[in-house]
Amino acid sequence: MSSNDYTRAQTRKENLVKDGTVESVRAVTIEGTKTPIGALAGAGVGGILGSTIGHNTGSAIAAIIGGVAGGFAGSAAEEGITRQQGLEIIVKLDGGTTVAVTQKADEEFKPGERVHVISGGGGSRVTHIQ
Repeated sequence: MSSNDYTRAQTRKENLVKDGTVESVRAVTIEGTKTPIGALAGAGVGGILGSTIGHNTGSAIAAIIGGVAGGFAGSAAEEGITRQQGLEIIVKLDGGTTVAVTQKADEEFKPGERVHVISGGGGSRVTHIQ
């Protein structure tokens, strides 16, 4: 999500670099991940806790209800924990085209600043010209 982070798949590949000028920057929220892991972990904990309520049939019903509720809670917790602050950076490229790139807010960009827009490997990023 950052201009400094690369996945393994993005390395050792040619990327297109275009120079431009930052037109505007605004803060955005990048939603968190929503994998089955959070839901499964929550369901497991909820099921175990629910099974401690009641006896026999009541315990089984409580375990099911606890598992479902825990699954929803686990999914929501995962999304909230992995949510992060980002920037939408609008760049006017030297060729006249305007592009918007959204990335993690780990660097500061200001309107009028000259930047590189690096594209390839399934995404784009904005970096400072060194």
